[in-house]
Amino acid sequence: MENLIKKYNLPVPRYTSYPTVPFWNQQSLDQDRWLQQVKDTFQNSNSDKGISLYIHLPFCESLCTYCGCNKRITKNHQVEEPYIAALQQEWQTYLDVFGEPPQIRELHLGGGTPTFFKPRNLELLINSIFAESKVHPNYNFGFEGSPNNTTESHLRDLYRLGFRRLSLGVQDFDHKVQQAVNRIHDFQQVKKIVDMAKSVGYQSINLDLIYGLPFQTNRSMLRTMNLVGKLRPDRIAFYSYAHVPWKSPSQRGYSENDLPKEAQKRKLFEIGKDMLTDLGYVDIGMDHFALETDSICKAYRAQTLHRNFMGYTDSQTDLLIGLGVSAISDTKTAYAQNNKQVESYREQLKDHGLAVYRGHFLSNQDQKVRDTILQLICNDQASNDPVIMEHMPLRGREALETMQSEGLVEIDHELIKVTGPGKTFVRNICSTFDTYFWDQEGSSKQVFSKAI
Repeated sequence: MENLIKKYNLPVPRYTSYPTVPFWNQQSLDQDRWLQQVKDTFQNSNSDKGISLYIHLPFCESLCTYCGCNKRITKNHQVEEPYIAALQQEWQTYLDVFGEPPQIRELHLGGGTPTFFKPRNLELLINSIFAESKVHPNYNFGFEGSPNNTTESHLRDLYRLGFRRLSLGVQDFDHKVQQAVNRIHDFQQVKKIVDMAKSVGYQSINLDLIYGLPFQTNRSMLRTMNLVGKLRPDRIAFYSYAHVPWKSPSQRGYSENDLPKEAQKRKLFEIGKDMLTDLGYVDIGMDHFALETDSICKAYRAQTLHRNFMGYTDSQTDLLIGLGVSAISDTKTAYAQNNKQVESYREQLKDHGLAVYRGHFLSNQDQKVRDTILQLICNDQASNDPVIMEHMPLRGREALETMQSEGLVEIDHELIKVTGPGKTFVRNICSTFDTYFWDQEGSSKQVFSKAI
């Protein structure tokens, strides 16, 4: 296994989309064409599946130096209401395109730090979204919070609006690690919020953890996972730290010598994974674990798991609308991303009603490859489509055949299956089908994080 880890620990995409964002074909998006795609998908799916809605709230009071997300650091809470007004304006543009009330099946508040916003402002935002919408009978609403500012009012007000999932960005419980990445909170802070959320009635609580952070050791990882076990969240996202200082300059705040080396980083993952397994968590795939009782695990068992720009979900919709700075929307046939700067986002909304600035219109082949990758990521297997195999990049096909000989995949006339050992390398397996990746392989080193 160590030789395979060394071999496959290469820069490859995380496949939150296919094609991945660096390879999108519209660096200046045709807004009219995009809105037509939105309208077509909405009309074909709203009455049955409903839609997904992601709202990006980018503000944070302090900078976590490991973070590669789009964020705006400020302690000025006067930014809240103007930003909400911009979100409402953007949402109204989509409502006009829909022509009838959407059924909101999935709603997620991401960041940044959504709990930067006052509870009453979040309530104002959500009520304005609901004013001309319907809630799907099988709705699924969640939000991200920081242990340092999530209050009982946040939990109770959002619960009253239908939110049942909470995700807390913990990352690590070791104080030295926390100081290095400027993400400081103690176990009791996190425990207080988890206990409150459970008492309020939240049905699924997730903790975000990261391995590969500066100064992490085997001992510190053992302690962190022991504390996680005491909290017993329903889900855990156990991410590999992506060191991409060329994209996130704040990561230059510590030396690469402070980071665990490749073998040590892998050991940290194995320690965490083994402890989570002992605690009863199921390895869903792509860094995610869940208890058997959680809906995401049930979907995984039933092979109905889905993945979109919000991560793994048990809600399958065809239309995802992203509101806010840098948010990405998905119609199944096209992607569009909003402007990444708050001021430019608001200015573009004022001038054009939308703030999309780049995207991709998927070809039929794109859609087939995306479906294959989604099946592999969500179900550990995919249909062996002759058309897909025929159009695979030559080097990708050779790489897949090598992985088959190494026991990472099993291939027969009907299925491509990811084996137990192969789950570690699922990003590499998916990349074998990625024509864009192989065409641009030489430049991928400064685009993507390493696979493991």
